[in-house]
Order: sequence, then structure tokens, then C-alpha cells
Amino acid sequence: MSQSQGQSQSRSTQSQTQSQTGPVRVPSDRWRLQVVHRTEFRYGGPVRSSYNEARMTPENSSRQTTLRSRVEIEPSASVHAYRDYWGSTVTAFDTHGPHTELVVKATSVVEAGPEPQVVEPVGWADLAAPDVQDRFGEFLRPSRLTAMDGSVVQEVRDVLGDAGPREAGHLVCRFVYDHIEYLTGSTNVKTNAMQAWEKGKGVCQDISHVSVGLLRALGLPARYVSGYLHPRPSAGIGQAVTGESHAWVEWWDGGWSGFDPTNVVEIGPRHVTLARGRDYSDVPPLKGIFSGPRSEGSSVTVEVTRLA
Repeated sequence: MSQSQGQSQSRSTQSQTQSQTGPVRVPSDRWRLQVVHRTEFRYGGPVRSSYNEARMTPENSSRQTTLRSRVEIEPSASVHAYRDYWGSTVTAFDTHGPHTELVVKATSVVEAGPEPQVVEPVGWADLAAPDVQDRFGEFLRPSRLTAMDGSVVQEVRDVLGDAGPREAGHLVCRFVYDHIEYLTGSTNVKTNAMQAWEKGKGVCQDISHVSVGLLRALGLPARYVSGYLHPRPSAGIGQAVTGESHAWVEWWDGGWSGFDPTNVVEIGPRHVTLARGRDYSDVPPLKGIFSGPRSEGSSVTVEVTRLA
């Protein structure tokens, strides 16, 4: 049976730490965030074996530095970490002792800021060049979750007019924001882009899938990004707030440009990047299979605290 979120040594732990010496000052345009992401699965009886992958370790990049990251698993499990095809850190673990609950807790401290200055954008003719088409082929083809009908694509083309690729990326995200109402519970992890579009409602996953699908149809290489968003810009230092997993998009216009179409904001110090891929199926925070009685349900909590 499969399980997904959308799921020491009496406690198994995989951790990454960047050491520091002396006090560290955080620039005014950057935030230091602590994220605690806890998932619990409950079963109707003892589960004999469980094999899982967690994508809960934030990346290191020019925009984001992961100072500490730890993934804890109960019951005890065999753990190893690797980078997947898309460059995301995966914590793979399996456990074979009888258990009626599986708990995965990821705790990270990250310093994040705005997107770095990107290079001058290229034109549409550059994006159509064979070398670009070959290099970004996987981010140009529609996937099962991102394919959009031609009539919707033409509607977007009419809106864009003579806009260049970079401006078009922002216009597409705003176009999707204007057409899909954010409504929790209106869709699920299997909902595809056209289903969300026709319903006119969805969550960040759906809004990002539609945006990615339209960007690709226009000729812009686009990828799906998973992570977290601190939900309160006005939250005080040390104030813990309830958050949740989040998603946004990036497109290539000479360099990778990121944008959050759910909130129509640039990617900034409140965004923590975990993983990237073609769509959600490449980046679920937790997925796996198990042998035993049927699952009785799961619960997920995310707590985000601004530390500096």
C-alpha cells in the first residue's frame, strides 16, 4: 500500500549542519527562519515494513543558506540521503519492526533573501533555438499534471501581446491569479491543471501547475518549486506561527526567475525552497509504501518561526 503527504538509534536521524564561528548578523533584506514540519501516519494494526522518501531538507543556493537541517523518524529506521535527478535532497528510509504509527519530523534553520540579480533576459527567438530546446526539453513538455488546452493558451497569448519572455512570465502568473480562487480543500494532490482551471478554484499546487503549464505552452522553460512560506510578514522575532507546505514557479528567460503566483509576489525572505521538478509528482515532501493493515489517516503540522 502507498502513503503520501498531500507522509533516533531509538530515533533515526539524518542531519546537515553548516558550522559558524562568532555572532552572525542577518542583512536587513534577509530573514532567518526555523521550520518544524511534522507528519504522522496511523495504521489499523501493526505494519511490518515501510519504505519512504522525504524531501524536507532545504537547499543551499545564492538566495538561501541552510544553517541546520535534521530529519527524525520514529520508529527506528535505516536512513540515507542522496540528490535526486532534479538536484533535490532526498532522505530515504525504511523500517521493518512492527509499528502502528510512523512519525517524520523535519527541523530546519534557514537564512533566506530575495532572488539575486538575474542576467539580461533573452528574446523569444533565443528560446526557440535548438540548443535551448534540447537543454530544457523536460521543462518545456507538458506533464500529466500541467497540460493546458489550446484555447486557454490562446487566451493567454492574446493577453501578452508583444511582451518579452520575462514580462510574459509575470503576466502569466497574474493571469492565473485572477482566474483561480484560492480555496483550501477544493482539490487534491491528483487534480491536474485543466481540472483546477475549469473549477476555478484550487490551492498553491494547482495555481502553480496551471502557471507552469501555460509558461511551457508559450515556449518558456518552467519548473515547479516546493517549499514553505512564512505566512505573516508582520510576525515578530521569535513568534511561532502555523504554516504549511507551499509551491511556486520558476521560468528560464536567460536565467531562472522565480515568482509566487498564489500570492502574486516575488520570491523573497519568507520563502524557503525545498525541491524542484516538472510538477508535484517529482517533489512530494513525503511518499512511500508499506506492508500491513490499511492506514487510518494522517496529520501534518508546519510551524514557522522568524529567528532574526
